[in-house]
Amino acid sequence: MTLLALDGGQSGCRARIDDGPAIDLPGIQTHRSVVAQLSALVREAAPGGVDVVCIGTTGLGSGDTAAALLAHLSGVREVRLAHDSVTSYLGGLGDRPGCVVAAGTGSIIFAVGETAVARVDGWGHIVGDAGSGFWIGRAALDAVLREYDGRGPSTALTPIVTADFPDLAQMYLDLQADPDRVRRVASYAKKVDELSRTDVIAGSILLAAAEELAQSVAAALHRVGAAADAPVCRLGNVFNGALLAKHFVETLHTFRPDAEVVAPSGNGLDGAARMATATGSLLGKIDIATA
Repeated sequence: MTLLALDGGQSGCRARIDDGPAIDLPGIQTHRSVVAQLSALVREAAPGGVDVVCIGTTGLGSGDTAAALLAHLSGVREVRLAHDSVTSYLGGLGDRPGCVVAAGTGSIIFAVGETAVARVDGWGHIVGDAGSGFWIGRAALDAVLREYDGRGPSTALTPIVTADFPDLAQMYLDLQADPDRVRRVASYAKKVDELSRTDVIAGSILLAAAEELAQSVAAALHRVGAAADAPVCRLGNVFNGALLAKHFVETLHTFRPDAEVVAPSGNGLDGAARMATATGSLLGKIDIATA
């Protein structure tokens, strides 16, 4: 049986058929029907069809079910659908207890204990996703506008932003009109990291992001009654920056001194594939539909 795994994010999606190469696909727009987008992505990734589809994605609403997706996919025998927090966890730690923090365009934390699971944040860019790429990018734009208004200090982020928005007074209108605004704002996170060693404002934004992520991990571990030395795994491009990654560990250890920060055993795409064999409490977080 052929299996299509798909990892759905806001900036982009990736898919893979069995052990084949990863396929890059457009990102999920959370203000639109997610099932309709996923069905189009599955057909694009597997035009010849597959037997089983396993998807972890952002943006799932109450009507975005495995059964609804299966109805859009001719020839598919089974669909397994879950929030991307579940597939991030499976990709990072597999089935063992602990916590995975995934921070890319958005951010979400998922912890598994002996008898409980807990999700923290992942509430989207409007009201949540603390410490994410979007959160960092928005903080950068805020700092630039504070300098522009005379409310804040100067920052090396300003020439970076004004290169894209020569008239800062029009920036918010341009962003509001851009359907790709979430990815566009999040793209500034990389610039913040590049300037963080020489610009105080950029550095302070990254430190604050690391503290938000560490606090969320500590909350998730507490909610599931995790062991003091429970493993914590980091996923996502936000952790590529050395300053943020280092401060995340330091801050986490102020909450959980014995927490073990471990390397991931895989990524979100691997986690989507592992949905096919998931067991225990994680299985209860996977929506399954069969033809």
